[in-house]
Amino acid sequence: MCRQSATVCLVKSPTRQHRVTDGLAERLATLADPRCRRGKRHPFVAVLLIACSAVVSGARSFVAIDEWAADAPQDVLARLGARTATALAVRIPPSGATIRRVIKDTCPGGLADLLGHDPAGADTLAIDGKSARGSRLGAAPAAHLPAAMTGTGMTVTQLRVPE
Repeated sequence: MCRQSATVCLVKSPTRQHRVTDGLAERLATLADPRCRRGKRHPFVAVLLIACSAVVSGARSFVAIDEWAADAPQDVLARLGARTATALAVRIPPSGATIRRVIKDTCPGGLADLLGHDPAGADTLAIDGKSARGSRLGAAPAAHLPAAMTGTGMTVTQLRVPE
């Protein structure tokens, strides 16, 4: 979950102009890497691209994402930016724990704003919200995420409400 307040997430979010001009890898590179400097083995963008590719391919859980990454061919891992670990230039995908940690710690407000659609030209804008399943930790309440959508059902942005 995002460790920052909703206001900070929106300030750090990329502008809507980036969405129109850049590809997915360039857009993901504008997000702040939530990991500590020490111990990074896999590029931040590569981890997110591998997770996105697995989800587009039908993965619905972290276990399924991990299995997809482990079974991905070398040329796919190379195109997604996975690191090389041996002298033979064998691509090594991130572990399931690494993928889970990176996705969990990435700011959801910035990610939703980055991947959302431009509301320009939309006739209507609807607001809806949901509580994220599995986000309750101990006595802390579950994360509530209101989202703004166009009349066609395209998400404009999503923001986490602070506790």
